[in-house]
Amino acid sequence: MSFKLLGLRDELVKATEGLGFQSPMPIQEKTIPVLLSGEKDFVGLAQTGTGKTGAYGLPLLQLIDTYKFHTQGIVICPTRELCLQITEDLKQFARYMRKIKIVAIYGGASISTQIKRLKGKPQIIVATPGRLIDMINRRAADLTQVSYTVLDEADEMLNMGFKEDIDNILKKMPAHRKTWLFSATMPREVAVIARNYLTDPVEVRVGSNNQGPENIRHICHTVQQKDKYPELKRIIDSSPDILALVFCRTRRDTQTLAESLMRDGYQSEALHGALSQAQRDSVMRKFRRGSVRILVATDVAARGLDVNDITHVIHYNLSEGVEIYTHRSGRTGRVGKSGISIALVTSKEISRIHMLEKRLNIRFEFNKVPAGKAVSEKQYADDINATTKPRANARPESKNVRELRAKSKPLKRKKRLESGKTRRFFINVGRLDKINKGAIVRLICDKSGIDSDMIREISLNREFSFFEVEKQAAGRVHNSLNYARLGGRAVQVHEAA
Repeated sequence: MSFKLLGLRDELVKATEGLGFQSPMPIQEKTIPVLLSGEKDFVGLAQTGTGKTGAYGLPLLQLIDTYKFHTQGIVICPTRELCLQITEDLKQFARYMRKIKIVAIYGGASISTQIKRLKGKPQIIVATPGRLIDMINRRAADLTQVSYTVLDEADEMLNMGFKEDIDNILKKMPAHRKTWLFSATMPREVAVIARNYLTDPVEVRVGSNNQGPENIRHICHTVQQKDKYPELKRIIDSSPDILALVFCRTRRDTQTLAESLMRDGYQSEALHGALSQAQRDSVMRKFRRGSVRILVATDVAARGLDVNDITHVIHYNLSEGVEIYTHRSGRTGRVGKSGISIALVTSKEISRIHMLEKRLNIRFEFNKVPAGKAVSEKQYADDINATTKPRANARPESKNVRELRAKSKPLKRKKRLESGKTRRFFINVGRLDKINKGAIVRLICDKSGIDSDMIREISLNREFSFFEVEKQAAGRVHNSLNYARLGGRAVQVHEAA
């Protein structure tokens, strides 16, 4: 099945192909033909990260009359982050459409700037409920000619207390509009919204009710409460490419855990309700670009979080309900990728794991956390693989830890050459930047193209470091490293005395 066969116009098909989408995802394949008719109310039940934005966004763009300069479509979603993500996705889908205006309206940003954008008469508004109500009250947003309304992440909006706002917004729109409701779960409150505001809707489900994507592994580690923190560190250490979302119950627990991880050298930050919007934006920027690898969050703070590359969701504290577990675990395994959801539970909580299995029709793997020795050997092997060049005829898969140790000896036992045969450099990163010597070696080799055996002594300090390279490589290193980035920080290098 192709997007063309679903009935989309050529410019939208061209945009999807340009974004690398070869074929529609299941929710898109089932939804797009229904919505393109523009004649039905709709309920779509699918886990987050399964392609819902494309499922409603592409039909919405096709149904918009770009020669009419008034708001025809509204997308309402729970959080600022999701609002911005949806807006960006819609603009990417509409890249070959002319005269289309899409505006994001959300809290924590300049009201006057957003009012100015609304005066530009956008055909589509993407908004959070509170800020949209504010704009309606200021007469900046006119919903009287809206033809299509999308309620995205409806269950999350109700969980966050937006029911009254949603009621008020929907009452401001024409009775003849079409309403498309999308939700990961279908609790009673969402069913009430559907019953009150949708007429004979078409319903599409991907997966069973409350069920998450099939490409997520669900793992359970049984631990004693006092051992949770060291067990968490071993999980992180055993996955060198991890980008993890770790859930705690309270703001205090979230902050404490994130600070403990930071003190122990992990690239970690906390995300909770006590942060200002500027602090939250800063944390999310670091997480999206990978300079923060472990994001410790409360359920409320993580609502609407939309990051496609999360590899692990770790339940440091198990969720209280089935729906919360569904939303948590759905933050990984997005857009067709695989993911891992790990629950750290005490023996008293095993019954809750079995309840989740029954209610969600999933199966947990009851695995042991990797032992400390195994983790150390894996880290050692990964580090050596990254910093040594294999022989041309070597078979990487045949290596073992003993062979790697033998190969590493020249690197670890390098001595300073006689004075004058090396050049010593200062670099403005250190232990506070959560980097190690291996990271500096990889940076030098990647940027300058020199072999690792040309790098000599490395001295890692708190806020800066020194390294030596053979004299003939000094010029290449100096010219190639300045303004490179390491650990999210711009690197500056100069020759030291």
